Amino acid sequence: MRPFPFTAQTGAVLLAALLTACGGDGDGGVATAPPEAPPPAAPEAPPLTAAQSRAWCEGLPAAPGLANTTVTTVYHAEGTRRPGNAATGDFLPGHCVVEGRIDPRVGTDGKNYYTGFRLSLPDNFNGRFLYLGGGGNDGSLADTSRTASISGGTPSPLGQGFAVVSTDAGHQGGTAASFGAEAQARIDHAYAAHDKTAQAARSLIASRYGKPAAHSYFAGCSGGGRQGMMFSQRFPDYFDGIIAGAPAMRVSSGATIAAMWNNVKFTAAAPTDGSGAPILSQALSITDLDLLADAILQKCDAADGAADGMVSRTNSCTFDPAVLQCAGAKTDTCLSAQQVNAVKEVFAGPRNSFGTALYFGQPWDAGIRAPGWRAWTLGSSTTATPNSAYNTLMSDALRNEFFTPPDPAFNVLAFDFDRDPLRMEAFSQVYDTFRDTTLAAYRAHGGKLMIVHGMADPIFSATESQRYYDQLVVNNGGLAATKQFARAFYVPGMNHCSGGPATDNFDAIQAMVDWVEKGSAPDRIAARALPTNAFFPNRSRPLCPYPQFAKYKGTGSVEDAGNFTCSDS
Repeated sequence: MRPFPFTAQTGAVLLAALLTACGGDGDGGVATAPPEAPPPAAPEAPPLTAAQSRAWCEGLPAAPGLANTTVTTVYHAEGTRRPGNAATGDFLPGHCVVEGRIDPRVGTDGKNYYTGFRLSLPDNFNGRFLYLGGGGNDGSLADTSRTASISGGTPSPLGQGFAVVSTDAGHQGGTAASFGAEAQARIDHAYAAHDKTAQAARSLIASRYGKPAAHSYFAGCSGGGRQGMMFSQRFPDYFDGIIAGAPAMRVSSGATIAAMWNNVKFTAAAPTDGSGAPILSQALSITDLDLLADAILQKCDAADGAADGMVSRTNSCTFDPAVLQCAGAKTDTCLSAQQVNAVKEVFAGPRNSFGTALYFGQPWDAGIRAPGWRAWTLGSSTTATPNSAYNTLMSDALRNEFFTPPDPAFNVLAFDFDRDPLRMEAFSQVYDTFRDTTLAAYRAHGGKLMIVHGMADPIFSATESQRYYDQLVVNNGGLAATKQFARAFYVPGMNHCSGGPATDNFDAIQAMVDWVEKGSAPDRIAARALPTNAFFPNRSRPLCPYPQFAKYKGTGSVEDAGNFTCSDS
C-alpha cells in the first residue's frame, strides 16, 4: 500500500493565490503529479468465517500500510443490526465498520483537522465498492448501512454485499462552513479529501478480501453530485459508474448567486412586521404557491398526453405568472403585482446591471407547491428572522468558503450582482465542475455517467444540468454516441434530491450496475411514489433518458407506468 497523495489539475498559480488569500503558507500539501494507478491486486484469499472476519476487524488498528492514518473498528455480527438501525426490516450481514482519520493536523486557524472516513466491509462481499457522496457543507460521516439520497429505492447496498464508504470531506463539526477560513481545508473539501478517502477504502478492501473490488461505483446528490462530477474529471479512472444527482456543478459561483438573487427578490415582495422588517416566509403563502402550481398545470400538464398533475414534457412548458395578477386588491385567488414580479425574476434567473445572465432560471414545474421547495426559498419562520436554506446553508457557505478571502460578516441582502461574483471566481476554479463538458478521460476509461435531477429543484436548476448534457452531446459526436457513456434522467415534480408531487423512489444504483456489468444501458428506470406521498401515493412512472419524456399511451390508468412510453415527441 502507499501514501495518499494530493493531486491538482487546476493551475498552481491560482491555488497559490487562493491559499495566500486565505492565510495559508502557500504549499498546502498539494502536489501536481497525476493520479497514480490503483494498487496491484493481492493474491485472492478464501472467504473468511464470521469468527475470522471479527478477528480481522478487531485486529485492524495494528495493521500496517495506511500512511499517517489511525483507525477504530467495530464488528457487527449477522442478524444484530438493520440499515439505519431501524426497528424493523431485514437484518444486515456480518460486517466490519472502520472509521479512520487521515493526515491529522493543526490548521492555520488553530483548529484540529483530518480527513475522516467510515467504511463498512460486509462478510458477503459481492465484489462491488460504493462511495456515498456527502452534501451541504459536509463535516460529518454518512451512514454507510443506508443508500444514497438520490436512489432511495435501492435496498441497502451494504445488505447486498457492497463495501461502502463515506467521508466528512476533510473537516469536522457538522454543516457550518467556518472551516473555509483554513486554506487546506478548502482544498480538502474541494477534492483532496475525496482522493484520500477513495485510496484508503480501496487499500482496505484489498486487504480485507485479498483482492481489489471488481467494480467501483459512486452515488451522491447535491454536494454529492458535485463530488461525482469532480471524480469524473480529476480522477477519471477511480470509478466504473457515477450517479450524480442534482449535481452542484456551479455551487460556488452561479447557483449561490441565484440563491442570493432569489432571496433578495422574495424579500422585496414580503409583508413586514410592526417594525417594518420583512417576513420572508409570507412572501408567498401556501395558497399562493398552489395557485401557481395549478396555473402551470393548466398551461403545460396535458402536453405529455395526460392531464395527471405532472409536467412530464418539461422542455415544452412556457408560462407567464402575469395571468394570476390581481386586477384589484390581493385575494386568495390572485397574486399581487409585487408577487408576480418576484416570481418572474426568480424563474428568469439572476443577472447583473448589464443584463448578463449569472446563472440559469428555473423550469416551470408544479413541484413549487411542495414543502421542499418552500424550505429552500421562503422557509417557515413567522418572524423577520428568516430560516430558509438560502439564508442558512447557502449564505454560510458564501461568506466563509465561496468568497476569497472569506467575509463572515457579509450582509447577504446587500449582495452586489456586478462586483460580488468576482469574489467567488477564484474558488470556483478549484471547486466547480461545469467547465469540462467533454469528459474525455472518463469516457476513455470506460466509465458510465448518470445524471438525475428533479425538475422542481429550487437550488440547482435542472436547466443547468440539461444544458451541460446538451454540450456533452455536442462534444462527443452526437446523442447516440454520448448515450453510450452518459445519460440524464429528469424527474417531474421532484424537489432537491427527493420529495414533491413526483415518482421519486427508484433504484438508480441497480440501473448503473446493470449498465456497467451487463452492458444493459438504462432506456427507462422504474420509479414510483411511496404510499406516504401526499400527492400521488403509489403512482408509478418510467424515468426516461433525456431528451425523451414519459408519454401517455392514451388508455389505461394514469397511475400505472405500464401505460406510458418513453417518447421523443
